[in-house]
Formats: sequence, structure tokens, C-alpha cells
Amino acid sequence: MLPILNKAHVLKHPDFGITERYLNYPEKILQFGTGVLLRGLVDYLVDKANKQGLFEGRIVIVKSTDGPTTDFASQDNLYTTSIKGVAQGELVNQRIINASVSRVLQSNAEWTKILEAVHQPDLQIIISNTTEVGIQYVAEKIDKGVPASYPGKLLAILHERYTHFKGASHSGFVIVPTELVVNNGSLLQEIILKLAAYNELPEAFINWITANNQFCNSLVDRIVPGKPKELATLEEEAGYTDQLWIDAEPYLLWAIEGDETICNTLCFCEADDRMLITPDITPYREQKLRILNGSHTISVPLAFLKGLNTVYESMSNEYMRTFFRTVITEEIVPTIKDTCPQAPVFAEDVLDRFANPYIAHKLISITFQESSKMNARNVRTIARYYEREHIVPSHMALGFAAMLLFLRPAKEENGVYAGLRGTEYYTITDDNAAIFAACWKNKNTAEMVKEICADKRLWEIDLSAIPNFCESVTTHLQNMLQDGSGTYLD
Repeated sequence: MLPILNKAHVLKHPDFGITERYLNYPEKILQFGTGVLLRGLVDYLVDKANKQGLFEGRIVIVKSTDGPTTDFASQDNLYTTSIKGVAQGELVNQRIINASVSRVLQSNAEWTKILEAVHQPDLQIIISNTTEVGIQYVAEKIDKGVPASYPGKLLAILHERYTHFKGASHSGFVIVPTELVVNNGSLLQEIILKLAAYNELPEAFINWITANNQFCNSLVDRIVPGKPKELATLEEEAGYTDQLWIDAEPYLLWAIEGDETICNTLCFCEADDRMLITPDITPYREQKLRILNGSHTISVPLAFLKGLNTVYESMSNEYMRTFFRTVITEEIVPTIKDTCPQAPVFAEDVLDRFANPYIAHKLISITFQESSKMNARNVRTIARYYEREHIVPSHMALGFAAMLLFLRPAKEENGVYAGLRGTEYYTITDDNAAIFAACWKNKNTAEMVKEICADKRLWEIDLSAIPNFCESVTTHLQNMLQDGSGTYLD
């Protein structure tokens, strides 16, 4: 029988890089969320820094959802991170044991312990990932038991900290939300101050929040699939059992808006240059939106209609692999490289990530809300390209045409639309599906394309006003309709 991964096991194996001294580092970070993204990115960076002697601090995690924390406690909060994928064209397969977590506390059952944790002077950092829904204002009193919302819990913790240290200026936190919301730090601070006013908390406390706590906007980027399907086989290879095992891709980015003071507090950033502390994270957010997300949205309907089912399958198909590279490097990157100088490097990283054989990212999942994503991620790129080159970006026009074909309904039942790929129906999950369905009725292709391109309900600009865009989309769409499934591209 294999031994369980725990303190006793790792201390027998010095090659794991975990010492008794490491396991006794003080708690410096309060983390809201036990999810795989935080464990595979933030906690990975903290562990890496600790093993290099750069941070010497551990993480106490708050588990906001109900349920036991025994899976962590039984392993002394240790877990494996298996990093697998493609980096700079080469396959990566690396396994580490993460010891950054000191304990996991369940918020409803152990709220008193959580409040006591912030009495520690070494605890100076708060990190969260509570999903985008977590950063929302909920009018609630924080003195009526455990607050339900994350902002409510955070406000209660800040008030506990303020009270314990009698409002001392040095007792504030660096607070870094990682939820995928634009200006997440600024939004969280705004909600906290509104909630403090709702709770009629003293003005001195509110002043302490604004003067001595720093809410940082941040952007995270790493695919962390979580527990692998072949866990039993991997445990045999590793020589221990681990119910917290997670997989992660090689690529990571954590961009944080901050100054030298923030950098000094978050000194674990020194362990990895992919953790960036900079005055403005806008370029990193823009290149992720346009290159990573945008290329997904413009390419996936085309790949799906060709009969492919995952991003990796698409990258294994010669035509789609070329399409991805061309649309990224020749049509998207030129529109942002002046404001995002790292865009060409990021583009190569993205292509490596798409070619990761260990991640099965389903194309049909990416098509969720396809038209809204097209508007947010690619409409501005199409316009910028035309402004710059004075021609239509041909690959993006093809991708746009494929989107129209993907959103063509073959049947409708109770307001749910389905498309048809060959003989197979697929669900169209798009809030604008009815608009596209109406446009497809009783119109020739050119009229339909022009009507959709000009519809301000769908796009931030009138796409029909871009010279030759409608004509280019129409030509591509007519070719696909003639061949039935886009096979003319092979």
C-alpha cells in the first residue's frame, strides 16, 4: 500500500525541497478560496519563493463553501502540482510538492479562528478568487454572525484587524483579488467602502481602510485542469497517494498593479519573472483579451464545423494550425503591438498553450455566448486592422462567416436553438440566438450578412460600414454553404 503524502513522508525525501524550517514559517497570507487556480498559480509562486528562501511565509486558506477540510488536514496541507504541456515548442513534464499552505479553515464552522488569524502581525496579504460573482455588493450586517458574501467577510476581517491593532497605520493589508473582473481591486474597494457605510462603521475605521490598505487590480492567466483522470497511475509512479493532486500548464502570468511598496510586501514575486508588479496592467489585459480569447472566438466555430472537437485536435490539423497562427500573428498582433510590446512573445506562448496535448479543451464549450464574445474580443480588432492596413483581415472575415454558419438554427424547441453539423445536432448557447435565427429567415446570404453586421444590438460599431467587410464575409459564407461543412478549406 502506498504511503499518503504528508509531513512525515516529505521530510524523508530531501529532494522534495521541503524542510522542517519551511513547515514552520509564519503565516503571511490569508487566502479566500481552495480552488485549483489559486493552488496552481498563486500558491505555486509562494512555494517556489519559499524553496529559494525569498519569502519565508505560508498561507492560511479560508474555505467559504460548506463541507469538511479533512482532505487538506489528512495530508498536512501538502499537494502535488504536475506541470505538463508545451513551452517554447518543447514538451514539459514536471512534478513538484507544494508546502505553502499551513492550514485550511472553514468559514462557517471556524469563523472565530479566521478572525484570530488576522491578529498575527506577520499576516500582511489577502488574496481571493471567489469567481466573478464573488465581487458583488450584498447589503448585510457584519455583526450578525458569519457574513454570507466575500466582501462582507473581508469587511469583518478588516474591522477585526483595525480593532486589534487599535488602528495602527502599519496594520493594513495588501489586498489582491484575482477574480476575472476588470479593475477587480478598485471594484472590491468600492464595495467594501459602500458596505462599511451601510454598517454605519466609524469614520476613523473607514479612513484607515483607505489610507492603510492597498487594493490592487490584478490579472491571472494559467490553465489548471485540476485532478487528472489517471491519478492512480500517477500515484504509483510518484510512490504516494495524493487526493489534492492538480495538473497545470507550463504557462503562467500574474500581473498586479502596484508600486515598490507593493513589490516589497509581495516579495515572492522575485522567484518568477512571470509575476509582474507594474503601474499599469492594461497592456497585459488587452493582449490576453485580443490574442488568447480573441483567437479562440474567431477560430473555434470554423474548427467545430470542420468536425474537430478540441483545441488540441485543431492544432493537430494542418489547416487549422495555420489558421490559428496566421490570424494571431498577422491580423491580431499588428493591431496591439504598439501599446502591448510583449504581444509577439505572448502570441508564441498562446500557440504553445493551444498545442498542449494534456488539456482537452472542448470547442463546443468555447462557443458559449459566441456572439457576445465576438463583440468584446474581435470587433475592435477588425476595425483597427482596417484602419491600419486599409484592407479587410481575411482570416477574421472567414472566422466571422463561420460564426454566422455556426449560429444558423436547424431547429428550435421552446426557445432553445440547435445547429446541425453533418447529421449531429448541437445546442446553440447564445443570448442573441433569436436575432440570428430571424436574420437567417427568408433572406439571401448577402442581405442576411449585411443586416447582421449593421445590427447595433450585437456590435459596438456598425461592421457594415467597414469597406468590403460584408462582401468578404458573404463570399466565405456562400462557399461554406455550397460545400455544407467547410470542407472546401482542406
